Amino acid sequence: MDTYRDFSQLSQVHRPGVDFEITARRQDSHYAIVAIHGGTIEHGTSRIAEAIAGDEHSFYSFEGLQDKSHHLHITSNRFDEPQALSLVRKVETVISIHGAFGQAHVVYFGGLDRGLGTDMMTALSRNGFPAEPDPSPTRQGRGVTNICNRGRSGRGLQLELPQGFRKSLFDRPDYRHRRWRPNRRFHEFIAVIRKVLDHQDR
Repeated sequence: MDTYRDFSQLSQVHRPGVDFEITARRQDSHYAIVAIHGGTIEHGTSRIAEAIAGDEHSFYSFEGLQDKSHHLHITSNRFDEPQALSLVRKVETVISIHGAFGQAHVVYFGGLDRGLGTDMMTALSRNGFPAEPDPSPTRQGRGVTNICNRGRSGRGLQLELPQGFRKSLFDRPDYRHRRWRPNRRFHEFIAVIRKVLDHQDR
């Protein structure tokens, strides 16, 4: 259960620059890559999302700054931070990067854009990154208010990355100081996703 029902309630208790940090960059692209549970909420997700976005795609992150920030988690169906909503409403498709529990080395897919999801799962699996529809009934990403479905198309993707998979993308993850250094596998993973998005844009 989340501690706060929405961003308004969270912001009455926690301060930007102390407890959390927001980054929002708008680019001329059909896509926005977002990490609404970044920093120390779900480790590594904001780094991954920012790398996928690169300089071409819009990017948003809400990052916890304290050693432990799980209490800043607002579920995707209720995440309503104003800068996030403003950014995703200006793009066609939102891809939301999340962290899941467990040591599985697999990427779980949810969201309403099944065509893009199938293309991305196929590309990842062919390049050594097992990917499949999310088996969890609570992580389907099909709600119309889910952040991944709030782009202009009304259909996006939700990628759930288990802890084991995320850790495999970094050399010696440092949870305390958030010093996660990307390794070769990280760059290979990012390249596969970016290639799919580049192909879709043509």
